[in-house]
Formats: sequence, C-alpha cells, structure tokens
Amino acid sequence: MDSRVRTGRKEGIMLDDARAFALAAHGSQRYGDLPYSHHLDEVVALLSPYGREAQVIGYLHDVLEDTEVTDLDIRKRFGQLVADCVSLLTDLSGANRAERKRKTYARLTTVTGPTELALVVKAADRLANVRSCVRDDRRGLMIVYRSEHACFKRSAYRTGLCDPFWLELDALLAVTPAAAPDHS
Repeated sequence: MDSRVRTGRKEGIMLDDARAFALAAHGSQRYGDLPYSHHLDEVVALLSPYGREAQVIGYLHDVLEDTEVTDLDIRKRFGQLVADCVSLLTDLSGANRAERKRKTYARLTTVTGPTELALVVKAADRLANVRSCVRDDRRGLMIVYRSEHACFKRSAYRTGLCDPFWLELDALLAVTPAAAPDHS
C-alpha cells in the first residue's frame, strides 16, 4: 500500500477521533440555540485548507476551557504539538473576560514555530464566532469582538499565515460611522 494512502487513512481516523472526543467532552453544551457540534464543525471547515492537524486542533480547541478534559488527556491521545496548541488556545484565568483575554493575547504574541498552527485555529475560531454573530444578529457580542479586535490581531496575526481569515475578520468587524443627520 502506498504510504500516502496509509497516512491519509491515519489522519482521517485521527480527525474522526478528535471530533468524537470533543463531542463526548462537550456533552450537552450548546452554541447558542444549536448543538456545540455546529460550532466545532464550522471551525474545522474553515481549517480544511490548513491540513488535518489544524482540523484536529480545531475540534479540540475548547475542551480544556469548557470541559473536564486535561492537557495530559490530549497529549496522550493526540500528541505533544496538538496538546501544546490546544493549551495556547485556552484562556488563562482572570477575574473577568477583559483580564482573561489580556493574559491570553499576551501569551499569543510569543508564539513561534510549529505552534503557530494554534494562531490559525484561533483566527478560524474567531471568524466562525463573528460570522455567527452576523448571521444571528448578536449585536452585543459583536461590540465585544470589535472592541477586542485590534489587540487580538496584534497578538495573533502573522503575515501570510492565514491572511484570508484576517481579511474577512477585518471586513466584518469594521465599524462604519453612522451617517450624519441631514439638516438641509
């Protein structure tokens, strides 16, 4: 058997395993009115051009933050790089969202090398979230994402890494000033 076929099958199994693992871990959690699988599948679909490893990380990106899964669980099952990336995608503790994001974004500024794959997943996750806000008219959360965007981009953007995600994020989060009233 051609090694490429074997590798493709193994990667497919790993991707299926990551999806099943994430869905079991998230259990009955919801993404708005939808099953959590909806969000995970959206993120992973965005990541398809970036390879199976990015997709595996995409399925697992919220398990440390939102479930009882541990870093060791991920490391044993999916390997060191996947575990390191998922860890980078997990918000650090803080008293509120602003503090958690400040700490997490500061950590993302230091990411280099193979773990930059986490930055691709982070951008895909944010894009999926913002698209959902647009689709579902979630204005309050859009305001939050707009207010965080400059800091988020400074920490996670790397030229050429996943520019299409950033172009769309920039466009969706662009704040257009309200038209001035016409007093003529």
